[in-house]
Amino acid sequence: MKPYRKNPVGAHYGLGDWLMQRFTALVMAIYTIVALGYLLAQAPRNQADWKAMFAGGFFRVATMIFFAALAYHAWVGMRDILMDYVKPAYLSLALQVSVALVLLGYLVWSAAILWGGR
Repeated sequence: MKPYRKNPVGAHYGLGDWLMQRFTALVMAIYTIVALGYLLAQAPRNQADWKAMFAGGFFRVATMIFFAALAYHAWVGMRDILMDYVKPAYLSLALQVSVALVLLGYLVWSAAILWGGR
């Protein structure tokens, strides 16, 4: 009888990732409601108004938290899809690494936009 070996591919991450995906969805929903409320109340009319909106720390930090939640949410979803439907393990791993690198790049890009200083 062979000893039990955990399969390195397959969506067996369980409750923790399921809860984190729900939490990130909640974070994104709250940000969307707050941002829409602010936009309805203040209605930026030009670039200076948009720049002023992000000049304070609140919207910059809140937007960065939104993008981090979005990246993690997308990562969990894409990882599970790739593990479930891409059967060659090497291809699944290569695609997961590609998705992770793209999401990390988007996260760095969003930070550069928010704190770029132009």
